[in-house]
Amino acid sequence: MALQIRRIVWSPEADAANLISELRRQHSLDSEVITPRSRELTLRAFGEPLPPARSVERICREVRDSGFCAVTRFSRVFDNFDLSPENLRVSEEELRQAHRQARPEFLRTVRHVRDRLLVFQTGLTHADAVWRNDQGEEIRVRYRPIRRVGVHVPGGSAAYPSTVLMTVCPAMAAGVPEIVVIAPPTRFGSNNPDLLAVCWELGIREVYRLGGAHGIAALAYGLRESPGGPTLAAPLLPPVDMIVGPGNLYVMLAKKYVYGTVGIDSLAGPTELVLLADESARPDYLAADMLAQAEHAPGASLLITWQADLLDAVLRALEEQLETLDRADLTRDSLERFGALVEVADVEQAVRLANWLAPEHLHICTRQAEELAERISNAGAIFLGNSTPVALGDYVAGPSHVLPTSGTARFASGLSANDFLKHTSILRFSESALAREAEHVMRLAEVENLPAHAHSVRIRQTLGSTVALATSEARGLA
Repeated sequence: MALQIRRIVWSPEADAANLISELRRQHSLDSEVITPRSRELTLRAFGEPLPPARSVERICREVRDSGFCAVTRFSRVFDNFDLSPENLRVSEEELRQAHRQARPEFLRTVRHVRDRLLVFQTGLTHADAVWRNDQGEEIRVRYRPIRRVGVHVPGGSAAYPSTVLMTVCPAMAAGVPEIVVIAPPTRFGSNNPDLLAVCWELGIREVYRLGGAHGIAALAYGLRESPGGPTLAAPLLPPVDMIVGPGNLYVMLAKKYVYGTVGIDSLAGPTELVLLADESARPDYLAADMLAQAEHAPGASLLITWQADLLDAVLRALEEQLETLDRADLTRDSLERFGALVEVADVEQAVRLANWLAPEHLHICTRQAEELAERISNAGAIFLGNSTPVALGDYVAGPSHVLPTSGTARFASGLSANDFLKHTSILRFSESALAREAEHVMRLAEVENLPAHAHSVRIRQTLGSTVALATSEARGLA
């Protein structure tokens, strides 16, 4: 069966911009698309079909106001799972058993990746800084880890033990003392033994059978068995201070909703890849990378080139390789819905388009890959050359694979150890140092009509002068 992927010739006069914008809109926070599946679920949950943003707002409000009662209802509707206080948290014995039964070669890989990530992420972490002069001024910046972090691990169409590694290891490198993992109660989520084995290997003992928007809300607001119950009773799930991890559009919208109550890493939604390629690229490699991204289902894959012949060759390679995949139907559907082969006039147009798209992953397969990378200002991660597939970054390289999506790489960055650190400024001025800066403080305070600010400095000047005079007189009498 021929692959029905979009073929776009980019030009100012063509409708190419609208076609690519439509691809992005389907994954964007502003999406109003109600899929048949979401229509069915929101009808069951709320009695009416709701677009994603309104669904998430309702979910988060109900979890905030009704706590565990709301979470059990949403778990039943969205996950087909009867949640209870007894099965909410994965027991330590279940975690230990999953680790005990894990394949030795799998654990060997987990340890290898953990060690690589910890070395790389520890090398990135900010260090305390101090500035002082000989005039009595000292200003320090002190870094401390966030106290409690919640990690969301998706569990829809595939299991992602790698996401546990890619989120937990940066937090460990930063020294976060409490790390909590949530994953939906599915065979790919909190019921997946490989995922649980990784949690145990990394020392994670708090794992909860929650996912989706209601899982994000539970992390942000915490869960008590009875919202009106005694506040001194131990919560079923204590709230966290920060939430990290990828997810679908609903997870992304929920993170946006609870931001301010907690911190978040970024709005990391459905995955995406843009490839820039010239005649030096291998069509079979490009096709393999596009299929790897598409099999996330959904996963957007766009190939941009100024070589029309290359697009033909990649299309043939896509069709050939699809026939060999176990998840061929899912991957084909994802590629046809969210993929595109884009022909541009030249390399200049390709660079402009890549920066406009601001993709999560950008793979540059050209003769001057390094030079092109210097011209890219908007990308979550950049992969250079034919021997650097995106899968390296997904699994072992060192940077986290939690990256900004949906164009947010224009202003956001990938997750790193530094995201788990807060910095505090610590200042100490001597009396003489204060005296030197006093006039500038008071002048700005007067301009802003904040006389109490000026007074708080002036009184110290007056008091300091009085004390100095009294001390001088006392010495004279002696």
